[in-house]
Amino acid sequence: MEDKQIVELYWARSETAISETEKKYGRYCHYIAYQILYNDEDAKEVVNDTYLKTWNTIPPQRPDPLKPYVGTISRQLALDEYKEQHAQKRGGQVPLVLDELSECIPDNDSGADIGESVALSDALNRFIWALPQRTRNIFVRRYFYMSTIAEIAKDFSMKESNVTMHLLRTRKKLEQFLKKEGFDL
Repeated sequence: MEDKQIVELYWARSETAISETEKKYGRYCHYIAYQILYNDEDAKEVVNDTYLKTWNTIPPQRPDPLKPYVGTISRQLALDEYKEQHAQKRGGQVPLVLDELSECIPDNDSGADIGESVALSDALNRFIWALPQRTRNIFVRRYFYMSTIAEIAKDFSMKESNVTMHLLRTRKKLEQFLKKEGFDL
């Protein structure tokens, strides 16, 4: 079933929307949640919560495409669950990824206003979309999907050391870009 048809089912308040979302994007949402939580049961719970939040936000939202919408919900719920657990040992890549990014992205929990958060989000999107496709894909795999260096190396037919260096250089470029944009790092 196409995304637009699934969204229409949500708008019609048909419970079929949830089962169609599960068929099409269940494994995708589970992958995202599992990469953050490294616990199958917690990931399953996050996926179920993703369906509920999707149900509660459509309408008024009308996402097109649906995949990044449910993926973002799943990621945010998994990060919230991770924070709630306060157990870094269960977090897998989360502490490593957050530590890597802390050097080049300002702290969002510093009491900054919503306008500054929106400006940062806009700047990050412009930076990411300006990257060459392969670099963008590697960056997103690491910092959105929280894939391990080994997984990325395997999927992109690279050595782990090359992936690490690639990410380091991209983070340095991001840091320079954000400084140019006027963000205090």
